[in-house]
Amino acid sequence: FFFLMCLQPTECFLSQPEEEQETAVKAKRRKKKKISHILQKSAPKPGVPVDLQNLLTQHFGENRSVIEIEELKLSDSCFLPANDLTHSFSSYLKEICPKWAKFWRNHTDKKSVVMLVLCSSALRSLELIKSMTAFKGDCRVIKLFAKHIKIKEQMNMLEKGMFHIGVGTPGRVKALVEQDALCLNSTKYIILDWNWRDQKLRRMMDIPEV
Repeated sequence: FFFLMCLQPTECFLSQPEEEQETAVKAKRRKKKKISHILQKSAPKPGVPVDLQNLLTQHFGENRSVIEIEELKLSDSCFLPANDLTHSFSSYLKEICPKWAKFWRNHTDKKSVVMLVLCSSALRSLELIKSMTAFKGDCRVIKLFAKHIKIKEQMNMLEKGMFHIGVGTPGRVKALVEQDALCLNSTKYIILDWNWRDQKLRRMMDIPEV
């Protein structure tokens, strides 16, 4: 078949499939643009306490009694103002935690952090660590995600070192807590990276495993 095509190029009908491929590619591109266009119309909104409460109720509702569900509810006083989406990450942290220097300097507990930042991926964790430079000062940050870092390595670091901020993914943080490698008794702040979307356009809270 290939030999005949080479001998008789005039009878080769490759041009039509190429046109079809180009049409298909253009159609896909048009679809992607359309999806992006729809997402642009739905502007991100700051997370509010009721959003988290609804997720907790939805997740535990089938397996817990009414009394247990009530015990899971957090009072509004547990929540600090959400980022109104005009702040950089550092400026937002400075606003909600003006006494940060005092907190981290008084922190002496190993296997723990004062502030825990949860986001949906390792790459996003690295991005947030870079963007909090102006806020964190001289305090130590530990990466709490699975990509390129073994859990044993993180367990050793938490046991031997002193860290003030942990930035990572829910899966790895959960694993460390379950193995008693990370204690949350000294944690004063938990920051949820609420609106950021991954390549599949999912927020952290849209991922079923979370």
